[in-house]
Amino acid sequence: MTLAPMTPLAALPSPSTAVWQLGPVPVRAYALCIIVGIVVACVVTERRLRQRGVAPGAVLDIAVWAVPTGIVGARIYHVITSPEKYFGEHGQPLKAFAIWEGGLGIWGAVAGGAIGAWIAARQLGIPLGVVADALAPGLPLAQAVGRFGNWFNNELYGGRTGLPWGLEVHVMDPDNPGHALRDDAGNPVLQPGLYHPTFLYEALWNVGVAALVLVLDRKLRLGRGRAFALYVMGYTAGRFWIELMRTDEANHVLGLRLNVWTAALVFLGALAYFLRVRGPREYLVPVGVPAAPVPPAGGDVSQVDLAAREAGARPVAPEGYRVVNEEQFRAYRDTGVLPDEEPVADGADAEARSPAGDRDADAPAAAGDPAAPTGDDRAGATGSRPVDRDS
Repeated sequence: MTLAPMTPLAALPSPSTAVWQLGPVPVRAYALCIIVGIVVACVVTERRLRQRGVAPGAVLDIAVWAVPTGIVGARIYHVITSPEKYFGEHGQPLKAFAIWEGGLGIWGAVAGGAIGAWIAARQLGIPLGVVADALAPGLPLAQAVGRFGNWFNNELYGGRTGLPWGLEVHVMDPDNPGHALRDDAGNPVLQPGLYHPTFLYEALWNVGVAALVLVLDRKLRLGRGRAFALYVMGYTAGRFWIELMRTDEANHVLGLRLNVWTAALVFLGALAYFLRVRGPREYLVPVGVPAAPVPPAGGDVSQVDLAAREAGARPVAPEGYRVVNEEQFRAYRDTGVLPDEEPVADGADAEARSPAGDRDADAPAAAGDPAAPTGDDRAGATGSRPVDRDS
């Protein structure tokens, strides 16, 4: 009897080139993956924002702030947690700006992007929680696409494996970044053996997180940032075990990779927020320039695009928005009539109840003025509350 050789029957290949020259301009696969991921996140977020009453195009105004601050935050986190690569005896400080060579931390990206989104949300008059919940399924999809940039770069893989989906990894040429080292015959050189494709594990996990958020958000009608907290919990749970598999260089704390601890702490913070925060899903109606609603075709109100316009009509962004409950949103969607506003409960909160933020809160509103103050103390009972521009 003969034994079959203990060699894998299949393997996942890796690209030997991650940079192409378009004339004098280098086109990097890593950057392309990030750009495609951003587009995916914007498309999903735009659709979800419009389902909640936000005018078309708002996601572009948000992305103008959130994308740059997210990239800066991601790079800052990477540099801070891997300082030896850029500072010290053998460090190269200028390499800290070489984002195209890889090195973006998702934790910094989320923190930096949140700052940018907060600035944009204040300008648009949209509560930050509404923006975060709209982004919740799009962000993990963007991360899934972005992880393929690591595949092109032949980086962030795990330990050796004999599984059929083991990954071939090239030895990259330090003198020719973005290209595999080649032998005398011109063939790309491979690392010995096969490795766990942790980039693929994380990409698939992120797609599952996006699906989980969509399903539970539809079933539980999450609001006030809870859908985003659910995304954070799902992502960090996967990042915890995937990070334990990775073999790339990383700083360690108490014997574990720094990102393992970060994932655990962020998970606990998101879990605490998810359990403590309560309240109905928030919907928005325009203030200043009412949008013409489209009669529903039936089904879940969250699936109706409230901001659609008649053919040829040019969408006009409102001055701001007022938060309403689902019943009021349905009525506005069906009739085009703005819901009655709640009376101001007390003078102390009057200023916060002005959506435009520039009227005298103690002055009586004109009849039919859509920017009149709204009540906050009854939000729990009615689901309607004013836009908090500092949320």
